[in-house]
Amino acid sequence: MDIRNRTVLIVGGTSGIGLGLARRFAAAGSTVVVGGRSTGRDVGLETVEIDVTDADSVTRARDEVLDNHPDVDVVVTMSGVMLIEDLRDPAHFDAAETTVDVNLLGTIRVLDAFTPHLVSRGSGNIVTVTSGIAFLPFPLMPTYAASKAGVHAYTEALRAQLVGTGVDVTELIPPAVATAGQQNVNPAALPLEGFLDEVIALLTATPTPNEVVVTVAQQHRWAERDGTYDELVARRSQSLASLPGR
Repeated sequence: MDIRNRTVLIVGGTSGIGLGLARRFAAAGSTVVVGGRSTGRDVGLETVEIDVTDADSVTRARDEVLDNHPDVDVVVTMSGVMLIEDLRDPAHFDAAETTVDVNLLGTIRVLDAFTPHLVSRGSGNIVTVTSGIAFLPFPLMPTYAASKAGVHAYTEALRAQLVGTGVDVTELIPPAVATAGQQNVNPAALPLEGFLDEVIALLTATPTPNEVVVTVAQQHRWAERDGTYDELVARRSQSLASLPGR
């Protein structure tokens, strides 16, 4: 993917990985708009307010972005929440519902809003964002894993349906990345700038890859193939001891 002189919308790009990616596109010479529920803080880029759980908000954001930038040719869907759930307690359902609404349905709402525009142009790029957890569940966050696995499957189907339209579909599969203090929560989290260096190197390859999987995330993406799945899930299940009464 050429990231120079593009017009890019990154939904969920007002912080973390999304903002870091937005700044890399901008540094390469692209026009970048970042979207989020809160656009009050200065991120140094054009912003648009969007709540991916609200279809009307998504439609308003689409109309605003395309009115100002009718040449949008890259759409990145980054919005996501990670919520802990105790599946022994039925009260977890609220967290599960929120997670699916943001991570999976929110992604679909954004794609539905912008795919017709990209197809009508006859060229463009869509980038969805899943997680290593889509392929190697983290039992403390079960619906997060399920929702990201859903985005992976949806991305595969979208790519197949857009063959011949000129619109390429790429899935970014991050590991844990040190953003918003995560380096203190998870010492194994990958430093943000190093992660972005590797992502940009992979993303800009020719041809544009179907999946962008940095080295650290390879063990998650290919755990079943490599025969390490059961061992790694068991290791991750140790985190369940942090739940009340465990």
